[in-house]
Amino acid sequence: MQNLEKIKQTFVQEPRLIEIEDSQRIIFVGDTHGDLEASQKVVRDYLKLGNVLIFLGDYVDRGYFSRENLDFLLKTKIENSLQVYLLQGNHEGHRILELSPANFWEGLDSVLYNLYASIVESFPLVAVTKDIIALHGALPDVQNLTEIDQIELGNEKWKQITWGDFAEQKGEQLAFISAGRPLFGRDWFLKIMHRLNKKILIRSHQPRAPQFMFDNRCLTIFSSSVYGRERTIAIADLSKPIRNIRDLEIRVI
Repeated sequence: MQNLEKIKQTFVQEPRLIEIEDSQRIIFVGDTHGDLEASQKVVRDYLKLGNVLIFLGDYVDRGYFSRENLDFLLKTKIENSLQVYLLQGNHEGHRILELSPANFWEGLDSVLYNLYASIVESFPLVAVTKDIIALHGALPDVQNLTEIDQIELGNEKWKQITWGDFAEQKGEQLAFISAGRPLFGRDWFLKIMHRLNKKILIRSHQPRAPQFMFDNRCLTIFSSSVYGRERTIAIADLSKPIRNIRDLEIRVI
């Protein structure tokens, strides 16, 4: 894909926190992981007047069309900068923490590797609108939303957002599932959601997590075929009250 340097400048200008104020519907898209067909279908069916698309990270690796998928989403973002947002997942942090599989990153020459890495490392971390917060992994240990813009690449709060998992258990910080994946419980979820004054969290990242957690306040979705499960998206109609995730429309794509 040409003009990657120009594309990089678009993301450098975006804040870590995206605040969506003027839209009728928001479409949340989980991990696409090289599933170009999934990304194309979402854009074709939902990139319409009044809609905003929020992709929750992990665009590369696992699937067969990682570069094509990422290039397609970058092009779509550049052409529709106020309607499409690409959040950062852990697979966008290959230069920061070791991850596997990494077939996309390992297949690039050094020039392309550093250029793509510098682009995806500039992606926003969190999106909010009304009573909803959306991110890739787990909630960060911040006192308020404004602190999200101060999160630095690779620090502990960045790891919580991009690598964090949730478990339907009492407690705050639980034992690690595996190296590099911090695990958080119900008490952590409730504490941070109270601080941020949000009702529901929409996330991806954790393929074996229950879709509905914490009394229908936490939704985990996936939009890639590589997990061997239905590809799902979530739609929030902002003209209606959203009290919990049962007020969202969850569709199979």
